Amino acid sequence: MEQIKFVDLQAQYLAYKEEIDPQVLDVLASNKYIGGPQLAALETELQEFCGCGYAIGCSNGTDALLLTLLAAGIKPHDEVITTSFTFVSTVEMICLIGATPVFVDIDLDSGLIDANLIESAITAKTKAIIPVSLFGQVPAMDKINAIAKKHSLTVIEDAAQAFGAARGDKHSCNLSTYACTSFYPAKGLGCYGDGGAVFVDNEEDASKLRSLLNHGQSDRYEYVNIGINGRLDDIQAAILRVKLRHYADEIKRRQELACKYNESLLNHPTLKPLSILESNRSVYSQYSLYCPLGKRDDYRSALQEQGIPTAVYYPKPLHKHAVFNEFAYKNGAALELSNTEEAAARIFSLPVHPFLSDEQQDKIIAAIKDLG
Repeated sequence: MEQIKFVDLQAQYLAYKEEIDPQVLDVLASNKYIGGPQLAALETELQEFCGCGYAIGCSNGTDALLLTLLAAGIKPHDEVITTSFTFVSTVEMICLIGATPVFVDIDLDSGLIDANLIESAITAKTKAIIPVSLFGQVPAMDKINAIAKKHSLTVIEDAAQAFGAARGDKHSCNLSTYACTSFYPAKGLGCYGDGGAVFVDNEEDASKLRSLLNHGQSDRYEYVNIGINGRLDDIQAAILRVKLRHYADEIKRRQELACKYNESLLNHPTLKPLSILESNRSVYSQYSLYCPLGKRDDYRSALQEQGIPTAVYYPKPLHKHAVFNEFAYKNGAALELSNTEEAAARIFSLPVHPFLSDEQQDKIIAAIKDLG
């Protein structure tokens, strides 16, 4: 029985091998491994792709979040509004610098932070909002930006799952004061190791970010900030440059696959895909859907028996983990995060990578039609 892959990095590499290999060998021959021409070229190409002022490569998506929080001047005991329905990095970095994550619930239909709940969570200690772009689409950034402007707050888009997505005529990573993304191998645009990027429009912010990711230096052995070693190497930059050239076609293929899934699920009795917000274009980093409460393990096992892999993002919201549980309360009362908890209990994802064949998707669709 054929085992379908949830993400097929091998097929992607073989498709682009004749372009990737010479670029990697060129870096090895150049002896310019850190801060070389491949990184400079990638940053220009990322900037042009997103339409932002500055794109700055860094070591990974987690460090990208840390760098933006540092650049924004977030300090211990400041409050940062975000969602509990996300990968740990979002909240982990807030806590690492001593700030306090303030959770608001999600919109159940989309899985995204509910912009209508943000303003009521603002206090005198609030300094920033981190909306998470999830499963390939961005939240209602226009509404979030308006709230932030009203209260003089910084907005940092966590775009690790939505590079290439758009809201209206603007791309993810060009929708807020700061944005950050991940180039982890399994991401839509991924390298062959760890990598990430931060995005800003302001030259002063860009200079500070470049200093922060290089041990706080303004020049060699001149330290003006407390920074980190957060550099992206030129081998990863060279790989990303090749993949970026094909990325628009990969997005188109993901969207075609998602459209076919959507059509097949129109009248399904128990499965419902997450909705796409009006004016949004999703890149479908995952194709996620809801099943009835208590049925997820049964559904996933039934699909696995037919060689169809699935994944769960995220089985346990962050506020339910012991390390973050203290942030699940306000003034001694539990926060209302019922949609977040329901999503975590019901959601799972199907393969939607751009190298999934039509025949493989037909097999998946036939299998999910039998789930009832």
